[in-house]
Amino acid sequence: MATILVLDDDPDISTIISQLAEDAGHRALTASTIAEGLDRLSRTPIDLVFLDVSLPDGSGIDVLPEIRKIPSRPDVIIITGLGDPDGAELAIQNGAWDYIEKTSTLKQIMFSMDRALRVREKGGKSGQVNIKRDSLVGESPALQQVLENVAVASAGDAGVLITGETGTGKEVIARTIHDNSARGDKKFVVLDCASLPPSLAEGELFGHVKGSFTGADATRTGLVEQANGGTLFLDEVGELPQTVQATFLRVLQEKRFRPVGSTRELESDFRLVAATNRNLEEMCERGEFRTDLYYRIKACAITLPPLRERVEDIPAISKFHLDRLCRKYGKPPKEPSEDYLDILMNYEWPGNIRELVQTMERTIMRAGDETVLYPEHLPTDIRAKAMRRAV
Repeated sequence: MATILVLDDDPDISTIISQLAEDAGHRALTASTIAEGLDRLSRTPIDLVFLDVSLPDGSGIDVLPEIRKIPSRPDVIIITGLGDPDGAELAIQNGAWDYIEKTSTLKQIMFSMDRALRVREKGGKSGQVNIKRDSLVGESPALQQVLENVAVASAGDAGVLITGETGTGKEVIARTIHDNSARGDKKFVVLDCASLPPSLAEGELFGHVKGSFTGADATRTGLVEQANGGTLFLDEVGELPQTVQATFLRVLQEKRFRPVGSTRELESDFRLVAATNRNLEEMCERGEFRTDLYYRIKACAITLPPLRERVEDIPAISKFHLDRLCRKYGKPPKEPSEDYLDILMNYEWPGNIRELVQTMERTIMRAGDETVLYPEHLPTDIRAKAMRRAV
């Protein structure tokens, strides 16, 4: 038996859906405002929410991400009186299971409810994902959603596109996918496309034979060949030179390539994982990135939340990197004080985890041999901005 919440200010709709749920053997609860619904969710583990778009105290679409972060991780079906293509797309992007209109038949509503609960039952209700993640720290609801996608990506062999702001840990996600995949015991090969000169791109990816161009004093194995049997990670794939995109698309499709200057084709069974902080869809519209390559590499898409959206993970991430950096620099183990952590959690971290790690490094240097870290050990600019935000 599942517990279902109908969050709708229309009593007729609430009654109909509640009756359908109870007839199917489930427990049904109702709420008519966002505030009332969130209160219900905070007090009772809910499996599924039927969420109206237009509520007296706000938009159901706007509150959807907050509902998805509730500890019970309820699935959400959006119900609306007026079909809106933009709203439907936004709802699905924000984690809704389905988007149905109130004019739908009872059979359609029942089918959507039954399907969501069946999938939830198969996947378990805890929301916990069991994967190897040595460097992927945190238990926040925002990260749990990422971990679910990582588990799905790890189970297959399709291309993966990881998006997110700079410093959110896209390479860590890529390595986690590789480590949990069937290719985990093979090579994980990295190429930073942002540092790749267009004139050298093909040679770097596909290799070259001796004498193929000025300076080619020896035959060189390309990264595609090095990744044979393993994973090729293209960081900042949006910077991949356009002159190479068409060639690389063919390599992805055929798993065959020709080193620069060679007349012989070679094979490489590699899996592609790519990452970017740019909007590839907009780049495609501007003609800056091949559309066919974009759809090829985003078979599985994972979006990383910025650190400011997973504040509850900051203490664990800080401790993880403090311990690692203390070992690296031969410093005694250090414990963060409560007010030290308060500062970290009140700062917005525009540079995300990368900025946090750099701050930990500076903190260790300033603390010297002291074993407890206080706000005074943090850089002044971070303390000032965190204090301003707190006030």
